[in-house]
Amino acid sequence: MAVKKKVEEKKIFVLDTSVILYNHSAVFSFDNNDIALPISVLEELDNFKKGNDTKNFEAREFIRTLDKMSLNQPITDWIPLKKKSKARFKVIMDESSKTDATRIFHSDKADHRILNAALQLSEKYPDQKVILVSKDINLRLKAKSLNLIAQDFETGKVKDLEGLYTGKSMIEGIDHAMVDQIYKDGFCLPEELGIKKPVPNHYYILRNNSLSVLAFYNSISGQIEKLEKRPAYRIMPRNAEQVFAMHALQNPDVKLVTLQGVAGTGKTLLALAGALEQKRQFKQIYLARPIVPLSNKDIGYLPGDIKSKLNPYMEPLYDNLKFIKHQFGEREKEFSQIDDLLEKEKLVISPLAYIRGRSLSDICFIVDEAQNLTPHEVKTIITRAGENTKIIFTGDIHQIDTPYLDAQSNGLSYLIDRIKHHPIYAHVKLEKGERSELANLANDLL
Repeated sequence: MAVKKKVEEKKIFVLDTSVILYNHSAVFSFDNNDIALPISVLEELDNFKKGNDTKNFEAREFIRTLDKMSLNQPITDWIPLKKKSKARFKVIMDESSKTDATRIFHSDKADHRILNAALQLSEKYPDQKVILVSKDINLRLKAKSLNLIAQDFETGKVKDLEGLYTGKSMIEGIDHAMVDQIYKDGFCLPEELGIKKPVPNHYYILRNNSLSVLAFYNSISGQIEKLEKRPAYRIMPRNAEQVFAMHALQNPDVKLVTLQGVAGTGKTLLALAGALEQKRQFKQIYLARPIVPLSNKDIGYLPGDIKSKLNPYMEPLYDNLKFIKHQFGEREKEFSQIDDLLEKEKLVISPLAYIRGRSLSDICFIVDEAQNLTPHEVKTIITRAGENTKIIFTGDIHQIDTPYLDAQSNGLSYLIDRIKHHPIYAHVKLEKGERSELANLANDLL
């Protein structure tokens, strides 16, 4: 006699504003479970709908999605989330409950009304699990103090951060004759090194005692090929990782590069030098970074016109450009060439928000501080890539300046985890600081 499987009860997920601002498509990420949206979330989204920031775009897109869903029936009733889907959606208008969060926490604010909506659903549907989903850690803690189940929005999160792809490996104990062969011929086959399933554009340090050779797997030739230490715009790589990064940046077969590492490892400098070395291959070099307001203050607080307001955010990029410029003497053409590129807008330094709607063709596009982007933002940037475009993301996944992202949920970690092993992609984790002995001391001990 067959044992009947117990049908799992549908859950009700209550979404917070932070989840919508993280990804406007979040409502479609919960399989066949029901989604509830407190009316306070809509009120908060209304405050975010104006502006050019990504959160403003996410708010507008979600409001449009909601408008389409409400064409044929009121969203205050349970309505199908999609055609032929068991998942349902509803806006909770009544945010009152027996356990009143506004009274318990002595404040009638949106977060507490959202908690009340979740509490009310728990009272109304005692046989269903009601789960509050929020990117706001403090709100999740408050929910748990009220015996509500609360969790982070998991879609896009990297599960195994320790096992995040580094793009490089060290193979020790290589036969001396094999090292000599690689130096002589410039290549070897993966199986000669015991590599069974080589990853495209993966980098190797092949070592025999004190003798070593740097190499990478070329998936086009099917060979492990020797790398040479070469400068770009007079910026010379100072360690093996930087040699790998410079090669990835200048490899014409690689269209997408990620460089991840702590401050002082040379991510932005290498990316910019590599792009300038290839400037003739592209119509424009575009260097952008997301605007993360200092001390959580909007740029409107800063004095001056828009250019003056944005300069504090762009200054680190100009610093790297000045460093490259001063590798040349004042009489050398390259010294003045950088200023000419800026003046003619062949080299553009701009906030990331300003590229929205652009098609990126014949461009080398560098995105600095990419750890402050959401997975959805990273996808949006890459999907804008046209013919002959190379995109480079740099950042430190442990140095995040936005409130609802962390090392596991930011766009850079998501990209590295999802797109590894593709032939047009290369990644290098930079670990050795080269800025100064003092900077290295701070990274190691503070």
